[in-house]
Amino acid sequence: MPTYVAIGKDSSGRSRKERVTAASPSEARNLVKERGVYIQDLKEERGFNIDFTEIQTNYLTSVSVKDKAIFSRQFAALVNAGVALVRGLGVLAEECPNPKLKKALEGINSDVQQGTSLSDSMRKHPGCFDNLYVSLVQAGEVGGVLDEVLNRLAKLLEDLNRLQNQIKSAMAYPVVVTILATVIFVAMTVFLLPTFAEIFEQFDAELPLFTQIMLLISAFLRQPLNWVFMVAAFFGAGFLYRRYYATPSGRRTMDRFFLKMPLFGDLVQKTATARFCRTFGALSRSGVPILTAMEIVRDTAGNQVISDAIDDARAEIQTGGMICLALQKHQVFPVMAIQMISIGEETGELDQMLMKVADFYEDEVEQAVKALTSIMEPLMIIVLGAMVGSILISMYLPMFKIMEIVQ
Repeated sequence: MPTYVAIGKDSSGRSRKERVTAASPSEARNLVKERGVYIQDLKEERGFNIDFTEIQTNYLTSVSVKDKAIFSRQFAALVNAGVALVRGLGVLAEECPNPKLKKALEGINSDVQQGTSLSDSMRKHPGCFDNLYVSLVQAGEVGGVLDEVLNRLAKLLEDLNRLQNQIKSAMAYPVVVTILATVIFVAMTVFLLPTFAEIFEQFDAELPLFTQIMLLISAFLRQPLNWVFMVAAFFGAGFLYRRYYATPSGRRTMDRFFLKMPLFGDLVQKTATARFCRTFGALSRSGVPILTAMEIVRDTAGNQVISDAIDDARAEIQTGGMICLALQKHQVFPVMAIQMISIGEETGELDQMLMKVADFYEDEVEQAVKALTSIMEPLMIIVLGAMVGSILISMYLPMFKIMEIVQ
């Protein structure tokens, strides 16, 4: 039978660590409780054995926005129907298809059974529930409107998921066409061009410069060692980029570049504006204090330049400033969004105005994605045609000289 390690406190409040041998975690908990220990954490002692299931659950599986949205919608329905939290969490944990989320729900259910609040239990699983989620749940618990908050969370996450899908759809076409064009170009360069090169050598004709360049590329690509260097250079560049992006200055530089990129910069700005307004509005509507909401929105902005603007705005709000004026100084949000937020502050309906701004810019993102796709399609076709055409031109140019020699 496996050995379990329990960490907790005894009746006098002192920290205790107990090891027990049991057939299941529940049996281990009962044995530890019999020793007078209030369990805070219980894990199976595995020594040096590698548990591939646990590795897959903790590191290879991720909890998507869609997974959390579905869970929130189902949990809200159970809470609204009067089902106890423990029972509802148990039902959802059994039916959860995501192993990482399933494990988190089982741990949360166990903590709630021992008297821990739902928000504090969720805070122990940051890989599944971020600060935004936990703060909204905490506001729902304090206000006694947990079902309403969960429904708002589900709507918020569904909107964010739709926004992410729109961005992915904008990137899917150019990525697929680029990969296809690269594969065709490499295949024709490596396998087709050398065949014609042998024919050209038989006629002892001087090849055009463009054909010579393409033959050099073909010879380079036919060397396996060169592929090793290219792959190493590709991953090395990716590694250096991640290291640079991990630094504060590098992150700011790249995020500022993303905001100013042609074609994509406008899409990035509108996406960030929609996310900011939707999240800030949901937090304000659920009763989360403004300063706390700004702090959470800052951490979920997704762009360091925008995060800095929100953080500076939060500092000004602490001294009595207005949100719209604080955000306007950095010029990272559209003017229309700033004006609508200003109206919301003046009328006392900030949360409703934020939701309207979010709806507007989510529609703008959808239109921008469609426009970007319509622009990218002919551009990618031109790129594909240029890559394939370069191979054909390099093969047909020498034929004219060969025909002159034959005549």
